Amino acid sequence: MKTRPGDASVADFLADIGNERRRRDALAVRELMKGVTGEEPVMWGDSIVGFGSYHYRYASGREGDWPLPGFSPRKRALTS
Repeated sequence: MKTRPGDASVADFLADIGNERRRRDALAVRELMKGVTGEEPVMWGDSIVGFGSYHYRYASGREGDWPLPGFSPRKRALTS
């Protein structure tokens, strides 16, 4: 799987959002998800901010890890 937790700075990633309103929204979502989960935010891949993780396994045998909740401040919309 390509998308994995990494060492990139969540604060730097969010600070680099060019649109001020989208940046404020992303910072608010970060605090909301941090408060709800009790987990620190972690960058998953290049553009997903995740909180905590879970392991999944399909009947086919495919398995992996994914953040419990997460979001990505994309150009067109904030996705979760």
